[in-house]
Amino acid sequence: MFPLLKELFMVDKEPDFQPSEERNEWDMERIHELAERLLPIYADIATGQTQDPKTQRYLNELIGILHDLHPADMATVLESLPQQERVMVWKLSEPDEDGEVLLEVSDAVRETLIESMGQRELLAAIEDLDADELAELAPDLPKEVVHEALESMDAEERAQVVSALSYEEDEVGALMDFEMVSIRADVTCEVVLRYLRRFESLPDHTDKIFVVDDDDVLQGVLPIRSLLVSDPEELVENVMSTDVVRFRPDDDVEEAAAAFERYDLVTAPVVDNNKKLIGRITVDEMLDVIREESEADMLNMAGLKEEEDLFAPVIDSFKNRWMWLVINLCTAFVASRVIGMFEGSIEKIVALAALMPIVAGIGGNSGNQTITMIVRSLAMGQLNLSQSGRLLRKEFGVALLNGIIWGSVMGVVSYLLYGSIGIGLVMVAAMTLNLVLAATMGVLIPVIMEKFGRDPALGSSVLITAVTDSGGFMIFLGLATIFLL
Repeated sequence: MFPLLKELFMVDKEPDFQPSEERNEWDMERIHELAERLLPIYADIATGQTQDPKTQRYLNELIGILHDLHPADMATVLESLPQQERVMVWKLSEPDEDGEVLLEVSDAVRETLIESMGQRELLAAIEDLDADELAELAPDLPKEVVHEALESMDAEERAQVVSALSYEEDEVGALMDFEMVSIRADVTCEVVLRYLRRFESLPDHTDKIFVVDDDDVLQGVLPIRSLLVSDPEELVENVMSTDVVRFRPDDDVEEAAAAFERYDLVTAPVVDNNKKLIGRITVDEMLDVIREESEADMLNMAGLKEEEDLFAPVIDSFKNRWMWLVINLCTAFVASRVIGMFEGSIEKIVALAALMPIVAGIGGNSGNQTITMIVRSLAMGQLNLSQSGRLLRKEFGVALLNGIIWGSVMGVVSYLLYGSIGIGLVMVAAMTLNLVLAATMGVLIPVIMEKFGRDPALGSSVLITAVTDSGGFMIFLGLATIFLL
């Protein structure tokens, strides 16, 4: 080993870094330490060159931790690592679960992992995936890999993948699971139980069995709990439930996720226009939809176009962030020009320069509270556009009350600081008016964006801050100019 590498692993240099056989398997910090240590010599590791005993212990420890991780935990580890360490850890992980890990990681990280894999590796990773899982990954995979994977499938599986790929990613059909159990209504519960015993295992999240007729038209569902407690000689048609929440493949996934949350569903059937059973959706997919939508709303409110790899190259992060920063720059310039209009007033009453950030700041905070509530209500389907007028009146009242109370507090503080009743009264009026402006725009911005078919969360935080900054400066300095000069 090179002298530099010998020094790198000298125990007396960093005595706190010791391999441990009893270390917790799920130790993120330890994984980071091991990855950082092994990265400089990964080229030797990849070629199978013999390592010194200490390095080998580090390597074995890392591999042992990685191989014991659940795919979801493995995804978390990969998302937390810089790209070079990420690729190394990915190569050292359990190959049999590569496909499941690719499903769990974020889109941005998935791209970096796929780029590091050859065609053979990708085919091996996806060979055990179900049709719906392959359809989920297909848009990110090279076309030749998808084509070869489809060629290796039987006709039924190939048709399922093609069917799932025919739907948009925000439609139920794109997330549809084709593994399900269906029975006829004219058989007994005992027959159903015997039929189920023929399976090595039931499909994941099987809480109900779908009841269909000879043409696969959905008749109802038989909950597993009802099957287990029913008389074995009882016919399925007498036990099944006909009140079924069902979806069509072109339904919006967000609406489906909301229904799952509302009705506490585990699975739900997907039927075509003829009510023929073609698949099912499961709670794990709906939880992913809810999480992804929540993350997207949070990013959009901050002005980010898409989910960003934490350790993405500088240029990629720049491309993701520049647009709303430019908008923010323009709005900040407008705010500065508003201040510039009142330079004479500020020169005569210096206290205005110290107080005006308070007016703008409290307006921005209040506006963000309102806009966050409105965006959440729109996302959950609690708010219709027809109700926006009533909600606007309510938020107006809240802002007016907050403005009077906290404006009065700051008015008293301003009077005590500067000994001017006029400044105190202007402070009360400015804070009240800016809070009313913030509440009004906090309702109108997302409602208008929703009306025009745009994501109401998109840049909403940036926009409300721009309005309350410029508006707050204009109101405060304008009132001071009118009444104090």
